[in-house]
Amino acid sequence: MRKRAAVLCGAAVVVAGTVTALPADASTAHPTTTTVQPAKPTWKKCATTNYPTLQCSSVQVPLDHANPHGKQITLALSRVPHTAKTYQGPLLVNPGGPGGSGLTLAGFVASSLPKAVASQYDVIGFDPRGVGKSTPALDCKPGYFNPVRPDSVPSTPALEKANLARVKAYTAACGKKYANLLPYIDTVSAVRDMDSIRAALGARKINYFGYSYGTYLGAVYAKLYPERVRRLVLDSIVDPTGIWYDDNLGQDYAFNDRQQALMAWIAKYDSTYKLGTDPARIEAKWYAMRAALAKKPADGKVGASELEDTFIPGGYYNGYWPYLAEAFAAYVNDKNADPLVEAYENYAAIDASGDNGYSVYTSVQCRDASWPRDWNQWRRDNWAAYDKAPFMVWNNAWYNAPCAFWPTRTKEPVNIANGKLPPVLLFQATNDAATPYEGGATVHQMLAGSSLVVEEGGGNHGITLSGNACLDKYLSTYLSDGKVPRGGREVDAVCQKTPDPKPLTSAKSATSTAHGSTLHGLLGFRG
Repeated sequence: MRKRAAVLCGAAVVVAGTVTALPADASTAHPTTTTVQPAKPTWKKCATTNYPTLQCSSVQVPLDHANPHGKQITLALSRVPHTAKTYQGPLLVNPGGPGGSGLTLAGFVASSLPKAVASQYDVIGFDPRGVGKSTPALDCKPGYFNPVRPDSVPSTPALEKANLARVKAYTAACGKKYANLLPYIDTVSAVRDMDSIRAALGARKINYFGYSYGTYLGAVYAKLYPERVRRLVLDSIVDPTGIWYDDNLGQDYAFNDRQQALMAWIAKYDSTYKLGTDPARIEAKWYAMRAALAKKPADGKVGASELEDTFIPGGYYNGYWPYLAEAFAAYVNDKNADPLVEAYENYAAIDASGDNGYSVYTSVQCRDASWPRDWNQWRRDNWAAYDKAPFMVWNNAWYNAPCAFWPTRTKEPVNIANGKLPPVLLFQATNDAATPYEGGATVHQMLAGSSLVVEEGGGNHGITLSGNACLDKYLSTYLSDGKVPRGGREVDAVCQKTPDPKPLTSAKSATSTAHGSTLHGLLGFRG
């Protein structure tokens, strides 16, 4: 995870034995029909300006799938119905997270695919259990990310103590508020929900398209229900062998690389930003800005931790780079913090939906897998990573630290290795930070017969339906007729990355990233 893989120089091969065997409560054994048949959804119009044919509904599922007649919860659904004579069934879409809402994503996917392709599917969005408009929806501690938080880097015992106190208070709040729910907020339960959605739709099989964490969700569904998978698209792929502690440490190195790529991009446009032509010196100015904000937060909102929050999205999507660079330059060159505060409010400030998303994120990740319970191990591992890749190590550590103290028992990750599927289509960028390239290479090896399409040199997270015509052609062909590229043992097709953005002084760049930012706004961050 901690070393970037060269796409054409030998992808990682993962032996099935490196992944924990499928746990008993996630067994692939299941009834040929659901024990309790969910009611067929009643669809109502919920059109928006951008998605005028969007419909909404809901379905009830058991809180505990082992007790199908027990307490029921409600999942919110959305749909863009098929219009073509040729009907290829439901296409479930998921934006990741865990904790991301998929309701609007259905409209985006349906409108972004070629009409001839999208019209053959009912594109189905859903809010997983605990998320958004599904009920009950989780919100462990409203306002948990309100500024200004303690400096994320625990350079003094007092800072470490302050951060640990926040984390423990959050964990205690979750445990007290949702004691009866937390044992059932996990990936396998969400997968069981997906099969209930399939049954409610009256479909024998589903098609599935997932981004980020949604790739793990889809791969686990395919493991539990291989005979119910018709087509499977995974974009920006989670490494299933690192669920979740190792995956998060691996992100730290990759995000540091993307932050340095931003510094190099700023250096290229010194005539615009006037921060210099040496990326290393520009990076030093960024850390000096961080130190200044730690002492005096901008507008009482943007301290050191909030600055990191603001720049982390640039690691997900380089379309944000011009805005981040302008804010950086204004603060350093003009002593003007207003653009920085605006960038924080646009990219990092957490509202009620963000509180909900984080509550589900922690609940799923902390329940899905074992985490170190000894804080000394977290301290050692994160300081070791910080020495090599300081940009977001401690920010990421505190984001995930509730799992060191989580009140529910943990499960084991699912071994997603699978030889029972139809052709599967995988997409991965070589320089993706949130789900580093190794994840795509690993899953390609674990899903027999899958095809891996790589965006060479790309660093964005979520790469299809984001402006790369080469990638989108492979996606459309697969959804249209099931054909996947076959080009080699390690990589089946290579697309060149979309060009980096230009400074906002260019009229062209003001609109060139609009489509991509729509997708990345839906995918969110940390997913």
